[in-house]
Amino acid sequence: MDPVALPDVVNQDFSLIALFMSADPIVKGVMIILAVASIWSWAVAIDKWFGVNAARARARRFEHAFWSGQPLEDSSERVSDRASDAMARVFSAGAREWRESRRGGQAPEEANAMVDRAKAQMDVAVNRETQRMESGLSTLAIIASSTPFIGLLGTVIGIMNSFRDIAARGETNLTVVAPGIAEALFATALGLGAAIPALIFYNKFSGDISAFSERLNNFAQEVAVRLSRRTTERGRDI
Repeated sequence: MDPVALPDVVNQDFSLIALFMSADPIVKGVMIILAVASIWSWAVAIDKWFGVNAARARARRFEHAFWSGQPLEDSSERVSDRASDAMARVFSAGAREWRESRRGGQAPEEANAMVDRAKAQMDVAVNRETQRMESGLSTLAIIASSTPFIGLLGTVIGIMNSFRDIAARGETNLTVVAPGIAEALFATALGLGAAIPALIFYNKFSGDISAFSERLNNFAQEVAVRLSRRTTERGRDI
């Protein structure tokens, strides 16, 4: 190794800002894309964190109110347009169909059909609420799967720049190689830094939403049982 090369390398600035400023224009673009993707994934994750937790909390309160014995119409009035009121909207869909069927003067022998229609409406509402909660997960999946390859693009270009500098100077010391290698590894680190959290968030929230969707389905089944029981009670309205 050239004895002068080591002090030259030591004196170089390898801070993150310096690496970005000295990077190839294409590598700079890659770094910007990865930084934006990382910020985007964190924004989606924070939004999902609060959204899922709020939906769980309000579902717990709604179930408590529902099973406390209060009339069903009182429960159905506790509905808002907030994403966290998913369970209330599921119940409201079934209760609304049930009330409309009873207003239509259905014969007693058609009671089972009334319950089936109410259950179908709740199933549709469960699917709608699940899709609503899953919004943003596709963004996390895209970031988790694509950013390592985008970072790899920056890595390849950085290494190519190192070889180009070696060919231009005719030397292979650290002064020539280190900047390009550092630039390449920085792009790799950014790609992994964006992909790993996005993958973790995607798996976590996919599991949480799947469990919450199953909870909504179970609640819809319980409501259908309660509605069916009401058909056997004479002269009692929801």
